[in-house]
Amino acid sequence: MNQTNTEKPKSSWINLVVDFGPLLVFFLAYKHYAPTGDGDSLGTVAAVIKGTIAFMVATVVALGVSKWRLGHISPMLWLTTVLIIGFGMLTVVFHNDFWIRIKPTAVYLMFAGVLFFGLWRGKPMLKYLLQSAFEGLNEEGWMKLSRNWAWFFLLLAVLNTVLVYTVSFETWLQAKLWGFTVLSFVFTFSQLPMVLKHGMGEAAKEEVIENPPHD
Repeated sequence: MNQTNTEKPKSSWINLVVDFGPLLVFFLAYKHYAPTGDGDSLGTVAAVIKGTIAFMVATVVALGVSKWRLGHISPMLWLTTVLIIGFGMLTVVFHNDFWIRIKPTAVYLMFAGVLFFGLWRGKPMLKYLLQSAFEGLNEEGWMKLSRNWAWFFLLLAVLNTVLVYTVSFETWLQAKLWGFTVLSFVFTFSQLPMVLKHGMGEAAKEEVIENPPHD
């Protein structure tokens, strides 16, 4: 393996912008264009479409920022971007917010499927999706981390699907932005004792926290 002296820049705020910035842009755009009164279904649909377009643009921008500032684009980010653009286009074309709401379910199921397939083949696919090598984490640790995230993604897929069919768009959006994000960070923190047990150094904890798998 060729090694260079060029170090990838590390910045927690850049990771946060790349990972969660587009979703925040979607939320802010929707809130800006959403009608103030209840019952304006056409106004709500228009706000969703404008928010979705802003979401797609912000996602492409985040892709560029990742390449420019972090030096790489992980396979997980590539796959997520493709699905965001795909489901976003369906939302815009059909004027139906169902597609952008069901997008996370598709992302979670895809990642869960990839991780479970890797476990079946004896490969920790999370390592390849993230394109990250947490310092000191051994192969057993990667396998357990892949297994745990596979089940967590499956849980999130079920939870998102339930919300899509049972709550309003406004409630779903609030849950997606705040609830799912908090759940992901709590789950990430819960994995620290396990990865530390399997060889990851204390100095690498920040990298795990800054680079959680996401949709």
